[in-house]
Amino acid sequence: MQLEIFQVDAFSAEPFGGNPAAVIPLQSWLPDDVLQRIAEENNLSETAYFVRNGETFDLRWFTPTVEVDLCGHATLASAYVLFEQLGEQAQVLRFNTRSGELRVSRNADGSLAMDFPAKQPVAVDILPGLLQALGLGQAQALYRSDDYVVVIDDALSLDTLKPDFVALSAFDVRGIAVTAAGRGFDFVTRWFGPRVGVNEDPVTGSAHTSLAPIWAERLGKNVLSCEQGGGRKGQLQCEVPGNGRVIISGRAALYMRGTVYI
Repeated sequence: MQLEIFQVDAFSAEPFGGNPAAVIPLQSWLPDDVLQRIAEENNLSETAYFVRNGETFDLRWFTPTVEVDLCGHATLASAYVLFEQLGEQAQVLRFNTRSGELRVSRNADGSLAMDFPAKQPVAVDILPGLLQALGLGQAQALYRSDDYVVVIDDALSLDTLKPDFVALSAFDVRGIAVTAAGRGFDFVTRWFGPRVGVNEDPVTGSAHTSLAPIWAERLGKNVLSCEQGGGRKGQLQCEVPGNGRVIISGRAALYMRGTVYI
């Protein structure tokens, strides 16, 4: 069997930036263990698969170790493949996912806008051992949704973080985001997910469904410029319209197109 595969750098206007994702269009679903083994072989933070379903697309995402409920950058990559590589003519792409229907449209500037359900993080007490595992001395606040979100004062200190990934994997959440205001953006973030097989994700679109509402409230604005990453970074714009959704916009660039043989 031969499958077409695309590797796309999401949340970057050029290759070698943002977050790489593999995208594999399918005519019908393969067994789950095959989907997982392909994702493991790709060894990217996410491999996305989609199957056309009438006027919509069924979309799933796999890390090298698990299937996940929501992935932003691989959704952006999938929409880019459909719009820019496969000639999809629809004005809005509708994806059926574990997290409900997700919609992606084109902005006037050529970026892609993803309409995601917003998360409502809850403030919690800072947990014993969490800051130590992150290599942090202190934090302003801690929130919990799918991830723990650690808010810190100094945006520049994000670049020097050296987490203990074994220690972080003991915390029962999908991942841990560390975020701060500043550095030329409304907020900047790094995201660590050793529990789902991704020690660090360069740009995590789904994490911004929690991050954007937090920063919208903190900064008193509903359109936010964002950057995520350590050595490799990507840029996003988030809009929090107040209707239970977050609009996450970014660009994408094709790095590779090829064939999988199984």
